[in-house]
Amino acid sequence: MSESYSKSGVNLEAGYEVVRRIKKHISTTDRLGVMGNIGSFGGMFDLSILNYKEPVLVSGTDGVGTKLVIAQTLDKHDTIGQDVVAMCVNDCLAQGAEPLFFLDYVAVGKNHPAQIEQIVKGVADGCILAGCALIGGETAEMPGMYAEDEYDIAGFSVGVVEKSKLIDGSKVEVGDTIVGIASSGVHSNGFSLVRRIINESMDTYDTPFEGSTVGETLLTPTKIYIKPVLEVIKNVDVHAICHITGGGFDENIPRVVHDDQGILINEGTWPILPIFKYLEKTGNIPHREMFNVFNMGIGMMIIVKPEDSDKVISILESKGEKAYKIGEITNQKGVVIK
Repeated sequence: MSESYSKSGVNLEAGYEVVRRIKKHISTTDRLGVMGNIGSFGGMFDLSILNYKEPVLVSGTDGVGTKLVIAQTLDKHDTIGQDVVAMCVNDCLAQGAEPLFFLDYVAVGKNHPAQIEQIVKGVADGCILAGCALIGGETAEMPGMYAEDEYDIAGFSVGVVEKSKLIDGSKVEVGDTIVGIASSGVHSNGFSLVRRIINESMDTYDTPFEGSTVGETLLTPTKIYIKPVLEVIKNVDVHAICHITGGGFDENIPRVVHDDQGILINEGTWPILPIFKYLEKTGNIPHREMFNVFNMGIGMMIIVKPEDSDKVISILESKGEKAYKIGEITNQKGVVIK
């Protein structure tokens, strides 16, 4: 053990313990194509074994944002890892890509091995849900940068799609139907506003809410849509997929349509989750603005021909998802919530 390094606030022995603790979780994510062992300088994946003819790699990287503040406040760290996986792999899915592997980066003020094990277990759980392998990562102890009980987490995923099956929005036409898939809650966006609402109200994260607490409800992990949506892609000609993240409906849906097209969303075609109604009322947020910040109960949208929408919903429901026809593509620019 380096005594000099320890005096500066970095505990190498704790780092070694973290590696020992997380190996068992990482091994649960193994899948076809994984090469090498955790501990190598680089994570390896054999793409050739998957037999793609013209493979296109699709990558995504993201963090969890200030949702971390709530996890740290409540000392609950076992689901935040699923959030970071979801944010990355759902973005790759929007191009039709199957996630292959994932890497994480955890920066801490002080290395608490049991806490980091919880975080990485959440990452592994997310990778299992996404069908991808956790093939590497980094834990950085950074005293002076973070307080002893603070940490940050980010992730990076790579997926693959056959070039001929790449989903890029080029097929979107006026009249196409938008199928919305239910979210599990707030997911991992809008939490700076969420925290301001709670801090300026009479409530706390321990306030009872819907059989739980406000804090526990807000920490509900981001839904991972990989397996049900890949099943849709196999059976339906999907024109576009939209992951509803930061910027809500207004920023994300226009990213997958043509410049001369618009979006009509029919509010009332799906149930808005109670947590959003609570945030709107408690924070006195204008109703229309809620759609510009949050997912409002719809975490992902699939755009298809009208005649394919029932089949899409049937496939999703067979995989345990709740899905609804929530709107259509129009020839009027902008997002209209009707």
